[in-house]
Amino acid sequence: MQILDTNVENKIWPLFRLGFRVFFLGGALFSAMAMLLWILTLSGVDALPGVRNPIWWHAHEMLFGFALAIIAGFVTTAMQNWTGVPGIKSWPLAIVAGLWLLPRLLMPLRGELNGLVIAMDLLWLPIVAGMLARPIFKTKQWRNLFFVPLFVFFTLLNALSYYAAINGQWLLSERVFITAVLAISALITVMGGRVFPFFTARATNTPKITPLVWLEKLSLVSIWLSAFAWLLLPRSSVANVLLALLLLVSAIAHFIRLARWNYQVTTGVPLLWILYLGYLFIPLGLLGLAAALLNVGVSISLASHWLTAGALGAVVLGMIARVSLGHSGRKLEITRAMVVAFVFIILAALTRSLLPMLVPSITMQAYHMSATFWIAAYGVFCWVYWPILSQPRADGHPG
Repeated sequence: MQILDTNVENKIWPLFRLGFRVFFLGGALFSAMAMLLWILTLSGVDALPGVRNPIWWHAHEMLFGFALAIIAGFVTTAMQNWTGVPGIKSWPLAIVAGLWLLPRLLMPLRGELNGLVIAMDLLWLPIVAGMLARPIFKTKQWRNLFFVPLFVFFTLLNALSYYAAINGQWLLSERVFITAVLAISALITVMGGRVFPFFTARATNTPKITPLVWLEKLSLVSIWLSAFAWLLLPRSSVANVLLALLLLVSAIAHFIRLARWNYQVTTGVPLLWILYLGYLFIPLGLLGLAAALLNVGVSISLASHWLTAGALGAVVLGMIARVSLGHSGRKLEITRAMVVAFVFIILAALTRSLLPMLVPSITMQAYHMSATFWIAAYGVFCWVYWPILSQPRADGHPG
C-alpha cells in the first residue's frame, strides 16, 4: 500500500499534494502583494483601477482572501490527521485553489461589483466545507464538525460583504468585516487551546498545562458570542454597552488563559514565542473594540487592527512556519531569516495598532511602515518556504 501510495503521489505536482502547500504559499504571497497594492493606493497610485472602494477591497481581501486561504489550508491538512482519511489533493485541490485565486487576480482589474468575481469567490468556501464534511461523516468524528458550518458562516459573511458593496452600505460592510475579524480570532483561540500547550510541552520538555473547564468555556463562549452579537445587535447605546461588557469579559478570560499556558519557557523557541505574542493581541484587541463601542478614544478600525495586523498576522506566520516544516518531513527548526520575519510581523502589528494611538499626527506614515513590515515578513516566508512547499517531502512519504 505504501508503494502504491508513493507511486500515485509522485504523479501529483507537489504543490497540490495537500492543502497546506498551495494555500499557505499562495495566501502568504497574496498577502504581501495585496499589501503592496494597498501602499501604492494610499500613496495616490491607481493600483486598483477596477475597484470602486479601496478600503472595502483592503479589508475584504485580507480577511476573505488571505486569512481564509490559510485557514482552509490548515484545516484541510489537519483533517487528514484527525480522521485518518486522506486529505484533498491533486486536481480537486487545484480546482478549489483556482477558484480562490481567480477572484484575487481579477478584482483589482474588474472590481468588487463584477458578477464573475463575486460568483467564483462565493463558490470556493462551500466546496471546502463539503470536502471537510466527507471525512467527518465517514469517521463520525463529530468534535470536528463545527468547521463545516463555520465555513458556511464565512460564506454568508462574504456574500453579505458583496451585498453591502453593491448597495454602497459602508456601515454594513464594516459590521460584516468586524464580525469576520472576531470569528477568525475566535477560531485562533479554539486552535490555540488545542495545540499551543501541546507544542510548548513537547518543545521544552515541560508538563502540559491542564485546562480549566470553566475558563475554557468562558473564554471561548464569550468570544464567539461577541462575534455574533457584533453582527446582530442594533447599534444603540444600550446594546453597545452590553457588547462592550461581553468583550471585556472575554478579554479578561483570554488574558488569564494565556497566562496559564507556561509562556515563560518559550523565550528561547521562536516557533513558540511568536504564537504567544500573537495570541496576546487577541485580548488587547477585544479591549480596544470595547473601548471603541464606549467612545473611549479608540476607533473601531484601529481597535480591529490589534486583531488583524496583530493576532492574525503573527499567529498565522508562526503556524504556517511550523506546520509547513512538520508536514514536509523536516525538523522543527527555522532559519535566522524566519526569526527576522517574526520580528518584522510584530513590528507591523505595533506600528499599525499602537503608533497611531501614541502619535496621531503620523498615522499615515504608520500605515506605510506597518504595511512595509508586513510585506517583509511574509516575503521572507515565501522566499524561505517556496522550495519546502513546492517540492516533495524530505522523508519521501506522501503528503
